[in-house]
Amino acid sequence: MDTNSKKNIVKNWFMILQDIITNDIEKLENKKNIFKIKNWSRGPSQGGGQFRIFENGRLFEKVGVNFSEVYGKFPKELKGQIPGTKKNLNFWASGISVVMHMKNPHIPAMHFNTRYIFTSHGWFGGGMDVTPCLKDESLKKWLHNELKKTCNKHNKNYYKKYKKWCEKYFYLPHRNEERGIGGIFFDYKKVNWEKDFAFVRDVGLSFTKIFNEIIKKKRKKKWTTLQKEAQYLKRGRYVEFNLLYDRGTKFGLQTGGNVEGILMSLPPVAKWK
Repeated sequence: MDTNSKKNIVKNWFMILQDIITNDIEKLENKKNIFKIKNWSRGPSQGGGQFRIFENGRLFEKVGVNFSEVYGKFPKELKGQIPGTKKNLNFWASGISVVMHMKNPHIPAMHFNTRYIFTSHGWFGGGMDVTPCLKDESLKKWLHNELKKTCNKHNKNYYKKYKKWCEKYFYLPHRNEERGIGGIFFDYKKVNWEKDFAFVRDVGLSFTKIFNEIIKKKRKKKWTTLQKEAQYLKRGRYVEFNLLYDRGTKFGLQTGGNVEGILMSLPPVAKWK
């Protein structure tokens, strides 16, 4: 299969998944056409994308579901820093990114993204993680069991490897703590395109199952003012990670992405003390 065909297949899947996720969110909210939808352009013949944001819902305090397809040349200062850019700065990248900040503090914040980047060669990356503000060991056990089942369909070594990578990636060194209860994270996946893409598809479908089940299970739980305050403080950690360490945030800003779409990952309200 030629490179352009691969790009088109991946891009189309990300757009389909964007629709699946936003439709699921509307069903959970029991309302249609709730998303603010904005198409954006990186510049003439440089691609763009579409972000969909919904705020102040019955369940979702803020949720963003973003798709992008961008291409062009990396800035000269990134030469050699990104795989495949030592001799040529041309790139193409497409991805989907989702961040959910919930009204009910019993429901964790959830993040997911998958992407395909092509420079002198192509690779997949992505993952998902869950960040509760209230301790819930049963949630952690269930989440990791679901992720293990998804990974094991493709390779028995994936779960252990990507779980460890997630723990290492979503870590705040200045706080000496992990962001949440983990998940999976992978990058530079380029061994076999067909198998890698099948895995990326399954990770996306697994995320839809995970967020639906978590929300349906916890949406009727009552919360206290203290629990809401704990959520605000945990969101502060979320902000710190995304602005200081997150590769996706840095990549988007370095490649002329849409600022509003990139920063949709930030919660509507956060606190520090």
